[in-house]
Amino acid sequence: MSNTVEIKPGHIYGEWQQPVNKWQGLPNSIHTDAVAEKVGMRGGTIPGSVHLGHFRPILDKLYGDRWLKTCAVSMYYTFATVDREDVRAVVKTPPAGATDALMDAWVENKDGKVVAKGSLAVGKPQGTPYVSSLPLEQAKPGSNRILSRMHVGAETPVDDNFIMAEGDNGIVRDPSEMFRALRIVFPDLLNQPVVGFFGASEVVLHDGPIRAGVPYRKTGKVICVGDSNKTEFAWFESALHDKSGKLVASMRHLNRWMKVSSPLWKAA
Repeated sequence: MSNTVEIKPGHIYGEWQQPVNKWQGLPNSIHTDAVAEKVGMRGGTIPGSVHLGHFRPILDKLYGDRWLKTCAVSMYYTFATVDREDVRAVVKTPPAGATDALMDAWVENKDGKVVAKGSLAVGKPQGTPYVSSLPLEQAKPGSNRILSRMHVGAETPVDDNFIMAEGDNGIVRDPSEMFRALRIVFPDLLNQPVVGFFGASEVVLHDGPIRAGVPYRKTGKVICVGDSNKTEFAWFESALHDKSGKLVASMRHLNRWMKVSSPLWKAA
């Protein structure tokens, strides 16, 4: 990954990146061309979580390793990109000399489309990260079909020995890898077959960094089950605690499932 960062009045720009679709060919997956095109996409999509990593060079440039202690990378995914499509991270310049900052941030493509929008926070600034500021809109009872068995409060089994095997000098430095460490899934609560995609992710380091090779207690739960015109969705929260009980990192994440891809909605 390139560390080139361009600083201009008012904004900071990361270098153009061309993420590779490493998930092409997965069955019944929105990352596979044939599946994505069937549900109306341009082609197999890049997971939104990949775009979190585009902010690492900017954070490194502005704050060195300090952002790995306390930080929030908060993105709502707005436009699906495809294999090797050019994208870059953009951040509004923080106040001069600010050690604690909440900055508007987004990812864009060369056509100017916003791929993801949200905020970066470093230290303990005033304000709320973008994704946490969004309302949690619960579905009306009985309206969900894909998620009819999913409910608020459902928990994943606690993993008392969760370990990230790989890191950079023992530290998980890429926000996309932090997402992977914090991700939770509930496949047993989905009425299949159905095609899903990521809607938003907010990775927060409370007392980081996340270290490779170190065991953590990983927990997760459902905090919202909702419904929209085209999707059913669920919000999840997850956390990593160290062996002393200290909260190291947490995540709020939105997953959506497309109604058009489910037999349960074919007659609707």
